[in-house]
Amino acid sequence: MARPNLVVFVSDDQGYEDLSCMGSTDVRTPHLDALAASGALLTDWYANSPVCTPSRASLLTGRYPGNAGVRSILSGFRTTPGLRTEVPTLSSVLRAAGYRTGWFGKWHLGAAPGFRPQDHGFEDTFGFHAGSVDYYSHIYYGGDKREIVVNGRRTRGTPVHDLWRGGEEVYRDGRYLTELIGDHTVDFVRACTSDDRPFLLYVPFNAPHYPMHAPQLYKDRFPDLPPERQIMTAMISAMDDAVGRVLAELDRQHVRDDTMCLFMSDNGPSREVRNWLDGSQQPYYGGSAGTLKGHKFSLFEGGIRVPGIVSWPGRIPAGQVVSEPAAAIDLYPTFLNAAGIEPPDGHVDGVDIMGMLTAGEPSPHDALMWEQGDQTAVRRGRWKLVLNGRLVEREEPQDEVFLADLTADNGERVNLAHSHPETVDELRHLAETWRDGIEERWRSHWLPRIPDYATHVQPAFME
Repeated sequence: MARPNLVVFVSDDQGYEDLSCMGSTDVRTPHLDALAASGALLTDWYANSPVCTPSRASLLTGRYPGNAGVRSILSGFRTTPGLRTEVPTLSSVLRAAGYRTGWFGKWHLGAAPGFRPQDHGFEDTFGFHAGSVDYYSHIYYGGDKREIVVNGRRTRGTPVHDLWRGGEEVYRDGRYLTELIGDHTVDFVRACTSDDRPFLLYVPFNAPHYPMHAPQLYKDRFPDLPPERQIMTAMISAMDDAVGRVLAELDRQHVRDDTMCLFMSDNGPSREVRNWLDGSQQPYYGGSAGTLKGHKFSLFEGGIRVPGIVSWPGRIPAGQVVSEPAAAIDLYPTFLNAAGIEPPDGHVDGVDIMGMLTAGEPSPHDALMWEQGDQTAVRRGRWKLVLNGRLVEREEPQDEVFLADLTADNGERVNLAHSHPETVDELRHLAETWRDGIEERWRSHWLPRIPDYATHVQPAFME
């Protein structure tokens, strides 16, 4: 059997219920709905971090963030290091094995030379390196930490243009970023038809991450929604259209049946308040995690359980709803297995979930783990334990110890810690032992390689 093409679509800060196939009644996502119908809708799919940079590091490396050397949101300065090339990535391994590799969209794994997409095995590249940019000017409003005054308000950050193609800075002022990403992705698929190599296509959209920008065409699709929700649904709709164009091109080039596609969000919906253009405080509250508790930055389900879709016609049965727990770290071993490639020597936390997708097998995970600041969480089967869990950033912990039975209560409304002390003890030991190992490797292995790591963590210029 020929090696498959591999496609990964990633949305940014999209909530668990922000797809119509996930239960939303106000956003319409026909192309992603069709992708889910052609394969499997993953109801218990997780990001490996509740924030951008670590989540993406896990997806590309198959490692928990602390084992990949990236544990925090990184700034977008042009001197910011990030994911080190000593860590094998899906792109570097597949390219070495003969795949053509393309990245189109958001990187956020290091903006300095030596840490950019082309340094991690991506051959065809277009997008930006920071965590967010203006959707029309493609400017990152946090280029350094100097304090400036904008419209009479003090803020920090010097605007820096951030759009690149093939390692060279390019200017597309006035073009809506989501549509640009779609254009370049479609061009890549067309170019691959004259190449006898299979391809890896990584498309991490910026949508629907702030700033909240969308063409009127998309806002007009949702005329009756409140402003915050209208702009959010418009941004998601634009992204859905871009995904639809890519899928249509795969069909047009007669390679869809030879292509395994995955879609997910990098973390839960934002509840952030940020300074963006004029120094004013702007809340970004338009996303929805549905019945799930918590948001971006939280280790409750709303921060880490995300929309998940996987499709491979003829290999993954269509029309499935898979409710076994799995996570972004599983993409690395699963895609490599699908391509018939042995992972290189090195640490891998993810597991191959192809049996779960094709044969109805249970999740191969004994447990899944998370960390964010002083929060730690573990899910084992039906049980989920969260230590020092917060709903949003900079909030006081809800409870020091929170135990939920996700089978009966996926919204984590009832704390069962007092009624199930033995389960708490077992899961707490598991979580704390894992966290101790992360901290030890961080101190002994990663910090000596990046001694100034703290200076490259996302600054407070937007707060």
